[in-house]
Amino acid sequence: MSRLYGGAMGDDIWAGLVDQFADEAYASVKGLVRTYVLHQQLLEHLPPPPAPVLDVGGGAGHQSFPLAQAGYDVTLLDPSPAMLDKAQQRLQRLPAEVQQRVTLLRADGENADEAVSGRRFTAVLCHGVLGYLEQPEPLIDQLCRCAAPGGVVSIMTGNANAMAVRPAMEQRWDDALASFDVRSEIGVLGVPGRADTVDELSELVRNRGVEPLRWYGVWLFVDWLEFSGAELDPRDSKQVAATAAVELEASRRDPYRQLSRVFHLVGRKGPS
Repeated sequence: MSRLYGGAMGDDIWAGLVDQFADEAYASVKGLVRTYVLHQQLLEHLPPPPAPVLDVGGGAGHQSFPLAQAGYDVTLLDPSPAMLDKAQQRLQRLPAEVQQRVTLLRADGENADEAVSGRRFTAVLCHGVLGYLEQPEPLIDQLCRCAAPGGVVSIMTGNANAMAVRPAMEQRWDDALASFDVRSEIGVLGVPGRADTVDELSELVRNRGVEPLRWYGVWLFVDWLEFSGAELDPRDSKQVAATAAVELEASRRDPYRQLSRVFHLVGRKGPS
Protein backbone atom coordinates (compact mmCIF):
# COMPACT_ATOMS: atom_id res chain seq x y z
CA MET A 1 0.00 0.00 0.00
CA SER A 2 0.99 3.61 -0.37
CA ARG A 3 1.43 4.24 3.34
CA LEU A 4 2.20 7.52 5.02
CA TYR A 5 5.06 5.69 6.67
CA GLY A 6 6.20 2.15 6.02
CA GLY A 7 6.77 1.05 2.46
CA ALA A 8 6.37 -2.36 0.89
CA MET A 9 4.32 -5.13 2.41
CA GLY A 10 7.49 -6.73 3.73
CA ASP A 11 8.05 -3.76 6.05
CA ASP A 12 5.76 -4.67 8.93
CA ILE A 13 5.31 -1.33 10.68
CA TRP A 14 2.86 -2.98 13.10
CA ALA A 15 5.30 -5.60 14.39
CA GLY A 16 6.28 -3.46 17.37
CA LEU A 17 2.75 -2.16 18.00
CA VAL A 18 0.59 -5.26 17.74
CA ASP A 19 0.37 -5.98 21.47
CA GLN A 20 -0.33 -2.35 22.33
CA PHE A 21 -2.97 -2.20 19.62
CA ALA A 22 -4.66 -5.57 19.97
CA ASP A 23 -4.28 -6.29 23.66
CA GLU A 24 -4.38 -2.82 25.21
CA ALA A 25 -6.27 -0.42 22.96
CA TYR A 26 -9.12 -2.82 22.22
CA ALA A 27 -9.31 -3.93 25.85
CA SER A 28 -9.85 -0.34 27.02
CA VAL A 29 -13.33 1.10 27.50
CA LYS A 30 -12.87 3.11 24.31
CA GLY A 31 -11.85 -0.02 22.42
CA LEU A 32 -14.82 -1.97 23.76
CA VAL A 33 -17.15 0.88 22.81
CA ARG A 34 -15.69 1.03 19.29
CA THR A 35 -16.26 -2.69 18.72
CA TYR A 36 -19.80 -2.63 20.12
CA VAL A 37 -20.95 0.53 18.35
CA LEU A 38 -19.58 -0.51 14.95
CA HIS A 39 -21.09 -3.97 15.36
CA GLN A 40 -24.54 -2.56 16.06
CA GLN A 41 -24.26 -0.14 13.16
CA LEU A 42 -23.25 -2.96 10.82
CA LEU A 43 -26.17 -5.14 11.87
CA GLU A 44 -28.53 -2.38 10.70
CA HIS A 45 -27.35 -3.00 7.13
CA LEU A 46 -26.08 -6.58 6.86
CA PRO A 47 -28.28 -9.38 5.57
CA PRO A 48 -28.68 -12.42 7.83
CA PRO A 49 -25.78 -14.88 8.23
CA PRO A 50 -24.07 -16.80 6.73
CA ALA A 51 -23.50 -13.97 4.24
CA PRO A 52 -19.79 -13.65 3.25
CA VAL A 53 -17.87 -10.73 4.77
CA LEU A 54 -14.44 -9.42 3.74
CA ASP A 55 -12.55 -7.43 6.38
CA VAL A 56 -9.77 -5.48 4.62
CA GLY A 57 -7.00 -4.46 7.00
CA GLY A 58 -8.85 -6.47 9.64
CA GLY A 59 -5.92 -6.63 12.04
CA ALA A 60 -6.47 -9.06 14.90
CA GLY A 61 -10.13 -9.61 14.06
CA HIS A 62 -11.77 -7.50 16.75
CA GLN A 63 -14.51 -6.35 14.38
CA SER A 64 -14.98 -9.38 12.15
CA PHE A 65 -14.67 -12.22 14.68
CA PRO A 66 -17.91 -11.14 16.42
CA LEU A 67 -19.55 -11.41 13.00
CA ALA A 68 -18.15 -14.92 12.63
CA GLN A 69 -19.56 -15.73 16.07
CA ALA A 70 -22.92 -14.46 14.83
CA GLY A 71 -22.76 -16.92 11.92
CA TYR A 72 -21.19 -14.90 9.10
CA ASP A 73 -18.54 -16.33 6.75
CA VAL A 74 -15.54 -14.07 7.36
CA THR A 75 -12.37 -13.50 5.31
CA LEU A 76 -9.85 -11.31 7.13
CA LEU A 77 -7.18 -9.75 4.93
CA ASP A 78 -4.19 -7.89 6.36
CA PRO A 79 -0.62 -7.18 5.16
CA SER A 80 0.97 -7.49 8.61
CA PRO A 81 2.33 -10.92 9.64
CA ALA A 82 2.36 -9.76 13.27
CA MET A 83 -1.32 -8.81 13.10
CA LEU A 84 -2.25 -12.07 11.43
CA ASP A 85 -0.35 -14.01 14.09
CA LYS A 86 -2.34 -12.14 16.74
CA ALA A 87 -5.55 -12.85 14.83
CA GLN A 88 -4.69 -16.55 14.72
CA GLN A 89 -4.04 -16.58 18.47
CA ARG A 90 -7.38 -14.91 19.17
CA LEU A 91 -9.18 -17.16 16.72
CA GLN A 92 -7.93 -20.29 18.48
CA ARG A 93 -9.75 -19.19 21.64
CA LEU A 94 -13.10 -19.34 19.85
CA PRO A 95 -15.26 -22.46 19.37
CA ALA A 96 -14.30 -24.79 16.53
CA GLU A 97 -17.44 -23.99 14.51
CA VAL A 98 -16.55 -20.28 14.62
CA GLN A 99 -12.96 -20.97 13.56
CA GLN A 100 -14.26 -22.85 10.51
CA ARG A 101 -16.08 -19.72 9.36
CA VAL A 102 -12.89 -17.57 9.30
CA THR A 103 -10.19 -17.38 6.63
CA LEU A 104 -7.01 -15.36 7.20
CA LEU A 105 -5.17 -13.93 4.18
CA ARG A 106 -1.96 -11.91 4.04
CA ALA A 107 -2.21 -9.20 1.40
CA ASP A 108 -2.32 -5.45 0.93
CA GLY A 109 -5.77 -3.97 0.61
CA GLU A 110 -4.76 -2.51 -2.74
CA ASN A 111 -4.42 -6.11 -3.98
CA ALA A 112 -7.60 -7.39 -2.31
CA ASP A 113 -9.38 -8.45 -5.51
CA GLU A 114 -6.42 -10.59 -6.59
CA ALA A 115 -5.93 -11.97 -3.08
CA VAL A 116 -9.51 -13.25 -2.90
CA SER A 117 -9.34 -14.57 -6.51
CA GLY A 118 -12.13 -12.30 -7.69
CA ARG A 119 -14.65 -13.49 -5.12
CA ARG A 120 -17.45 -11.03 -4.37
CA PHE A 121 -18.73 -10.39 -0.84
CA THR A 122 -22.06 -9.36 0.64
CA ALA A 123 -20.17 -6.96 2.90
CA VAL A 124 -16.70 -5.41 2.64
CA LEU A 125 -15.33 -3.78 5.78
CA CYS A 126 -12.38 -1.41 6.04
CA HIS A 127 -12.07 0.13 9.48
CA GLY A 128 -9.19 2.33 10.59
CA VAL A 129 -7.07 1.83 7.46
CA LEU A 130 -7.57 4.79 5.10
CA GLY A 131 -5.89 7.18 7.52
CA TYR A 132 -2.57 5.39 7.10
CA LEU A 133 -2.55 5.90 3.32
CA GLU A 134 -1.36 8.97 1.46
CA GLN A 135 -3.99 8.43 -1.25
CA PRO A 136 -7.23 6.58 -0.41
CA GLU A 137 -8.46 6.07 -3.97
CA PRO A 138 -6.61 2.81 -4.86
CA LEU A 139 -7.87 1.08 -1.74
CA ILE A 140 -11.42 2.39 -2.20
CA ASP A 141 -11.31 1.01 -5.76
CA GLN A 142 -10.66 -2.43 -4.31
CA LEU A 143 -13.28 -2.19 -1.57
CA CYS A 144 -15.99 -1.28 -4.04
CA ARG A 145 -14.83 -3.88 -6.57
CA CYS A 146 -14.90 -6.71 -4.00
CA ALA A 147 -18.50 -5.95 -3.01
CA ALA A 148 -21.17 -8.04 -4.71
CA PRO A 149 -24.08 -6.28 -6.43
CA GLY A 150 -26.33 -5.08 -3.63
CA GLY A 151 -23.51 -5.62 -1.15
CA VAL A 152 -22.51 -3.31 1.68
CA VAL A 153 -19.26 -1.33 1.88
CA SER A 154 -18.38 -0.20 5.40
CA ILE A 155 -15.54 2.29 5.98
CA MET A 156 -14.40 3.83 9.24
CA THR A 157 -11.80 6.59 9.13
CA GLY A 158 -10.67 9.80 10.78
CA ASN A 159 -12.95 12.84 10.76
CA ALA A 160 -11.16 15.82 9.25
CA ASN A 161 -13.78 18.15 10.74
CA ALA A 162 -12.85 17.21 14.31
CA MET A 163 -9.05 17.46 14.24
CA ALA A 164 -8.92 20.04 17.04
CA VAL A 165 -10.72 17.85 19.58
CA ARG A 166 -7.78 15.77 20.79
CA PRO A 167 -5.23 18.59 21.27
CA ALA A 168 -7.91 20.73 22.94
CA MET A 169 -8.82 17.94 25.36
CA GLU A 170 -5.11 17.57 26.13
CA GLN A 171 -4.89 21.35 26.65
CA ARG A 172 -2.37 21.76 23.85
CA TRP A 173 -3.93 25.02 22.80
CA ASP A 174 -1.42 26.09 20.13
CA ASP A 175 -1.73 22.67 18.49
CA ALA A 176 -5.51 22.83 18.75
CA LEU A 177 -5.61 26.20 17.02
CA ALA A 178 -3.41 24.91 14.22
CA SER A 179 -5.49 21.73 13.89
CA PHE A 180 -8.54 23.49 12.48
CA ASP A 181 -6.83 23.61 9.10
CA VAL A 182 -4.85 20.35 8.96
CA ARG A 183 -5.63 16.81 7.89
CA SER A 184 -2.90 14.83 9.64
CA GLU A 185 -1.58 14.11 13.12
CA ILE A 186 0.49 11.66 15.11
CA GLY A 187 -2.08 9.22 16.47
CA VAL A 188 -2.34 7.80 19.97
CA LEU A 189 -0.18 4.81 18.94
CA GLY A 190 2.54 7.16 17.71
CA VAL A 191 1.82 6.43 14.04
CA PRO A 192 1.13 9.31 11.62
CA GLY A 193 -2.43 9.44 10.32
CA ARG A 194 -4.58 11.38 7.87
CA ALA A 195 -8.30 12.25 8.03
CA ASP A 196 -11.15 12.51 5.53
CA THR A 197 -14.59 14.14 5.44
CA VAL A 198 -17.92 12.37 5.07
CA ASP A 199 -18.72 14.31 1.90
CA GLU A 200 -15.39 13.52 0.26
CA LEU A 201 -15.54 9.82 1.08
CA SER A 202 -19.17 9.64 0.00
CA GLU A 203 -18.23 11.07 -3.38
CA LEU A 204 -15.35 8.61 -3.79
CA VAL A 205 -17.53 5.55 -3.22
CA ARG A 206 -20.42 6.98 -5.25
CA ASN A 207 -18.09 7.36 -8.22
CA ARG A 208 -17.35 3.64 -7.90
CA GLY A 209 -20.93 2.46 -7.95
CA VAL A 210 -21.60 2.44 -4.21
CA GLU A 211 -24.41 4.68 -2.96
CA PRO A 212 -23.88 6.02 0.59
CA LEU A 213 -26.71 4.93 2.88
CA ARG A 214 -25.84 6.43 6.24
CA TRP A 215 -22.94 7.70 8.28
CA TYR A 216 -22.31 7.53 12.00
CA GLY A 217 -19.95 8.69 14.69
CA VAL A 218 -18.10 6.00 16.62
CA TRP A 219 -17.12 7.42 19.98
CA LEU A 220 -17.38 10.79 21.63
CA PHE A 221 -17.67 10.98 25.41
CA VAL A 222 -15.16 8.19 26.15
CA ASP A 223 -12.69 9.97 23.89
CA TRP A 224 -13.09 13.25 25.74
CA LEU A 225 -12.83 11.54 29.13
CA GLU A 226 -9.68 9.67 28.15
CA PHE A 227 -7.89 12.74 26.85
CA SER A 228 -8.92 14.77 29.89
CA GLY A 229 -7.27 12.18 32.14
CA ALA A 230 -10.31 10.32 33.52
CA GLU A 231 -9.80 6.65 34.34
CA LEU A 232 -12.42 4.27 32.98
CA ASP A 233 -12.48 0.69 34.27
CA PRO A 234 -13.03 -1.90 31.50
CA ARG A 235 -13.67 -4.55 34.18
CA ASP A 236 -16.87 -2.79 35.28
CA SER A 237 -19.15 -4.52 32.79
CA LYS A 238 -22.29 -2.70 33.91
CA GLN A 239 -20.64 0.69 33.47
CA VAL A 240 -19.15 -0.32 30.12
CA ALA A 241 -22.56 -1.45 28.86
CA ALA A 242 -24.17 1.81 29.97
CA THR A 243 -21.39 3.80 28.34
CA ALA A 244 -21.71 1.87 25.07
CA ALA A 245 -25.47 2.46 24.98
CA VAL A 246 -24.96 6.22 25.29
CA GLU A 247 -22.22 6.22 22.65
CA LEU A 248 -24.40 4.23 20.24
CA GLU A 249 -27.20 6.76 20.56
CA ALA A 250 -24.79 9.69 20.16
CA SER A 251 -23.30 8.06 17.05
CA ARG A 252 -26.66 8.36 15.29
CA ARG A 253 -27.53 11.96 16.16
CA ASP A 254 -26.40 15.43 15.25
CA PRO A 255 -24.53 17.32 16.52
CA TYR A 256 -22.84 14.51 18.46
CA ARG A 257 -21.78 12.36 15.52
CA GLN A 258 -20.20 15.40 13.86
CA LEU A 259 -17.82 15.76 16.82
CA SER A 260 -16.60 12.16 16.79
CA ARG A 261 -12.91 12.00 15.81
CA VAL A 262 -13.74 9.07 13.54
CA PHE A 263 -16.79 8.36 11.40
CA HIS A 264 -18.36 5.26 9.91
CA LEU A 265 -19.79 5.40 6.40
CA VAL A 266 -21.99 2.61 5.05
CA GLY A 267 -22.91 2.35 1.38
CA ARG A 268 -24.56 -0.18 -0.91
CA LYS A 269 -23.28 -1.26 -4.31
CA GLY A 270 -25.67 -0.96 -7.21
CA PRO A 271 -26.75 -3.82 -9.47
CA SER A 272 -24.20 -5.07 -11.95
